[in-house]
Amino acid sequence: MTCAGTSYKRDFPKLQLSITCVTMSNRLPPLTALRAFDAAARHMSFSRAADELNVTPAALSFQIKSLEEHLGQPLFHRLNRAVELTEAGRTLAPGAAEGFQTLTAAWNAARRLQDNTNLTVTAGPALTAKWFAPRLYEFARAHPEIDLRFSATLRMMDLARDDVDVAIRFGEGDDEGLYCVPVSKEWLTPAMSPELAAQYPTPESLMKAPLIYDDSIGFLRPPCNWPTWFKAVGLDHDPVHGIHFSNADHAVDAAIAGVGVVLGRRAMIVKDLAEGRLIAPFKIAVESQGRFRFLCPPGAETRPQIAAFRDWFFAEIEKTAHISNEFTIIPIEDIPLI
Repeated sequence: MTCAGTSYKRDFPKLQLSITCVTMSNRLPPLTALRAFDAAARHMSFSRAADELNVTPAALSFQIKSLEEHLGQPLFHRLNRAVELTEAGRTLAPGAAEGFQTLTAAWNAARRLQDNTNLTVTAGPALTAKWFAPRLYEFARAHPEIDLRFSATLRMMDLARDDVDVAIRFGEGDDEGLYCVPVSKEWLTPAMSPELAAQYPTPESLMKAPLIYDDSIGFLRPPCNWPTWFKAVGLDHDPVHGIHFSNADHAVDAAIAGVGVVLGRRAMIVKDLAEGRLIAPFKIAVESQGRFRFLCPPGAETRPQIAAFRDWFFAEIEKTAHISNEFTIIPIEDIPLI
């Protein structure tokens, strides 16, 4: 009994020491040291990283050295006039970068919760140019207390990470996890200048007209293009020549200038139709599977500036909704495409 008890007393401190060492090794290092490493790993330069963080190179080097001591192995190979990541550095760098990006996004999101005066909206360049830009003065006049910023880009902004409050997106996308208010599906119809409308008075005459192609909707399925519209009016015509534009607003502007006839999307042509710059003479439109959606993080729709912008956005859409009543709108699924 005495020998067994002595054995347990001798082993117990070893077990306790082992647990203590593991616990210590799992502690995260100071945030300042990780931040110094992240900057140095991105720039692959201690001096440029120090400039970014507004510290001296010596101070940055000290932080990285303390991080290496905490880890127990070097993170950089110090060369004559350069540095290189070690295997441990290459392992740590992606996680450190992602961690700071996540932390920055979370901080910005938390800070925006208390901000009721600034609003950042992202939308595609074409929609920004043809729909938002001519109308935003109305929103600014109604809400002078809101500082509105627009980011016109096709890049899919991450509403959880990027400094953006609202996104207006087009397509058939899945918006799971976001507050979403959809707009009705976009329809397309031939639109042209008044001068060209006089030259091409019938759908059959369009088979000889100069056509303009909006390639920005080429991703839609089923495809919503010139052959589709010709089939909708009972004509078997697959044109092969014309001018192609990658942006919808450029295609519409070309039609306004009399370059040709564009198969215009409702949102892109509705103001020009209402004000007489374009004419849509045939009153037959094809309804695509694509639509615009108003998106924001769930719960953010109750913030005053977001709610105000949403209400204004849909009120503006309603102002020109009557134009759709002038057309026979044929759902694309009802058009035989083969």
